[in-house]
Amino acid sequence: MVPMVVPMLTGESPYANGREFHPLVARVDGEIVARVLAVVDHHYLGHWKDDVGHLPLFEALPGTRDAVRALMDAACEWLHGKGMVAGRAGFGGVFEFPFAIEDDGTLSPPFVRHNPSYYHALLKDAGFESEKGWVDYKITVTPELVKRYEDSVDAAKSRGFEIVPLGEVAEENRVPHFTDTFNAAFVEHWGFAPMQRAEMAEFFALLGPMGAYDCSVIAYKDDNPVGALFIVPETSMMAATTREIRPDEKLNVLGIGVLKEARGQGVNMAMASFAYLRLIERGQTHLSYTLVLDDNWPSRRTGEKLGATVCANYMVYRRNFGRRA
Repeated sequence: MVPMVVPMLTGESPYANGREFHPLVARVDGEIVARVLAVVDHHYLGHWKDDVGHLPLFEALPGTRDAVRALMDAACEWLHGKGMVAGRAGFGGVFEFPFAIEDDGTLSPPFVRHNPSYYHALLKDAGFESEKGWVDYKITVTPELVKRYEDSVDAAKSRGFEIVPLGEVAEENRVPHFTDTFNAAFVEHWGFAPMQRAEMAEFFALLGPMGAYDCSVIAYKDDNPVGALFIVPETSMMAATTREIRPDEKLNVLGIGVLKEARGQGVNMAMASFAYLRLIERGQTHLSYTLVLDDNWPSRRTGEKLGATVCANYMVYRRNFGRRA
């Protein structure tokens, strides 16, 4: 997403606040063959206090083992000089999703990585270890699921919850309610760094016109926000491909969180169901529950209740400084 990444790198975006960036490229015979962005994320460090730097935006051409090793050595040396003890690739920093392990011939949901399989060997050869596994979930829409979604929304309403699309939330409340609720819901989620309100405002400003305001929601109980869900509708028309995109590749991306005091009452199902019904109205025949940590069984069970099944595996990598001889 060039409109988000370039202003960040030039320091003109809220995403640059509280982060130090060190972009690097590797050249062979004058041609760029690999890139990575080394990041010290002070939001992450303040939250987790574990001195992990991040290495997002990694890309590399095939056959670049030596170049990638040199690139990652330089990036990790910079992070180590900033006091970091490890570098993480595949989650965090900014705009970063894990690396796809399999099925690299299928177009992924928006923002989710669509990397070739050789990346894993390049990263392992550059000193990285497997740190966290993730799974991706996909849903094929059926009349039975539509009825299940409608029932989930009705059940939440009967318990006193109100599911409100972002476009209908008062403008002065939209960003603070969503940001604060999302952060509180994800406070213990592995690798998560709290979002700043200015960052969320930037995120919505870009993605709202793409349909995010229609499908993303906040759940309220007695006028208090208790859950937040963002949806980015499918953006497959932006993909560069030499073949026709299949219906099961025209997917959304989703992020969902519920406050502890509201969990176990169907709020997660109701928010996702509401959003999915909006996407179905837009013509989507397949839906994504998007990536979930392997061991996040509450979220995985929610995906299963929504009719989702595992469609792919993903991995986050970590390079521990000083562990290699």
